[in-house]
Amino acid sequence: MRCLVIKSIAVAFLLLSRPAISQGEAALDQTSDEAPIAIVIHGGAGTISRDSMTAEREREIRGILEKAIRAGYEVLERNGAAIDAVTATITILEDAPQFNAGRGAVLTSESRVEMDASIMTGHDLGAGAIAGVRGVRHPILAARAVLEHSPHVLLAGNGAEAFAREQRLEFMPESWFHTEFRLKQLRRIKAREAAKTESVASDHSPDDEWFSTVGTVALDRAGNLAAGTSTGGTANKRFGRIGDSPIIGAGTYADNRSCAVSATGHGEYFIRHVVAYNICARMLHAGETLAQSADAVVNGILAEEGGDGGVIALDAQGNIATPFNTPGMYRATIDREGNLEVKIYGDE
Repeated sequence: MRCLVIKSIAVAFLLLSRPAISQGEAALDQTSDEAPIAIVIHGGAGTISRDSMTAEREREIRGILEKAIRAGYEVLERNGAAIDAVTATITILEDAPQFNAGRGAVLTSESRVEMDASIMTGHDLGAGAIAGVRGVRHPILAARAVLEHSPHVLLAGNGAEAFAREQRLEFMPESWFHTEFRLKQLRRIKAREAAKTESVASDHSPDDEWFSTVGTVALDRAGNLAAGTSTGGTANKRFGRIGDSPIIGAGTYADNRSCAVSATGHGEYFIRHVVAYNICARMLHAGETLAQSADAVVNGILAEEGGDGGVIALDAQGNIATPFNTPGMYRATIDREGNLEVKIYGDE
């Protein structure tokens, strides 16, 4: 009997003295080649119609969306983390001048480029964001650096740029971000303003209703979700305007218990209604499915308030939702069966 007691004490001591398994190690232990993976990306929503789209431009956009989502999916196939898949896709979109992020970002009223981005991981609610930065080639990497190397969640302006330089992120000259498409867009907006009888500057013009934010949500084999969003904001913006994209809970949110969301739309409405978190919270607290929750927020709450836009959303089982209340939304999905779809218009 005495031997049994001694053995029990010894086993208990060994168990207690064992190093604790970190959350990351636990996730790796649970990784299985049979576990579902999925990824969804968007390149903005708005007045996107076949009549206004040339065949060449449509081919370019579909091609870039496919290239970006395949890059992210390859990360997941190699048992990579969801956050790595998110940054792999968004950095490609930030370098594509067809989208309002990174090199294709819209211009402010002063013909400058000011960019925002955010990223979030669902297993630990880790989050990082930057706002109003200039010159950073990949704002999403700056947001990730805030998540991983800063005690803060959101850095803005000169401080965010200084932090990005400390992290040795790549900077580009202002001219690198100036595309002919965005220069012409700004001239159109300013010409309309000059023609008004009452000259009132507007951050939201009905003739440029293209909320071309980019974003990604991903599910990895460890069952972890991540979401990221990047944008140049709205064309002709003034006074350091910041939209929903760098606001955790408004433009980006991820929680393994519910879903991951990246939004694109008229940011002021998305901020007021905490859209990304709202979708996750309805799943968690009201028991709604991903599809029910995303639709209720985008086509219910937002639409009733006059907020245009859409979201991409993904839950921990690999279910996908991409609702939008505008004529179109650039989007691509690779579901848990590995099926790829690239879509632009509302009737696809």
